[in-house]
Amino acid sequence: MCKRAPIVRRLPEVRVVKQAYLATIVALERMHRQFLEIVKLELDRLGIRDINNVQALILYNIGDDELTVGELTHRGYYLGSNVSYNVKKMTENGYLKQERSSHDRRSVRVSLTEKGLGPRDRINGMFERHMQETHDHIEEEDLLVANEKLRKIERFWLQQLGFGPRISEFAPVNSAA
Repeated sequence: MCKRAPIVRRLPEVRVVKQAYLATIVALERMHRQFLEIVKLELDRLGIRDINNVQALILYNIGDDELTVGELTHRGYYLGSNVSYNVKKMTENGYLKQERSSHDRRSVRVSLTEKGLGPRDRINGMFERHMQETHDHIEEEDLLVANEKLRKIERFWLQQLGFGPRISEFAPVNSAA
């Protein structure tokens, strides 16, 4: 009987943690969609119609750098095939220029053209406005704590992907007593 009591007490805790975990995932997904809508509204407000919100964020993430598609994928958390497609479209529309690496002909580096600097600067301006507006509503400490908690979730997910030891792979510590 003693062995069953802890199990019964832990089951509600597991359900509560699972609900909180799933609610966090839904909130992250919802906030990501909302953020993309904010970027889309900014593009619409500025009359920029030949790129979409994801493409505008790609321009922002390239900034003044010259990056490969792989580097851009890691920097912006985009899916690789989507980045390749979006880079191709933005090159065709004159926002990006591509140059083959002189060291590795398979590698293509992208950078912003003059036309690409405009949306990049506008998105940067949007972020600056957001910083001024959030100052009255969200304290810096709240953002720092939120980022710390989100990094914990990210590390857990990276472990699940095989980029670190899984929690279940840690051996239990046996006491010498």
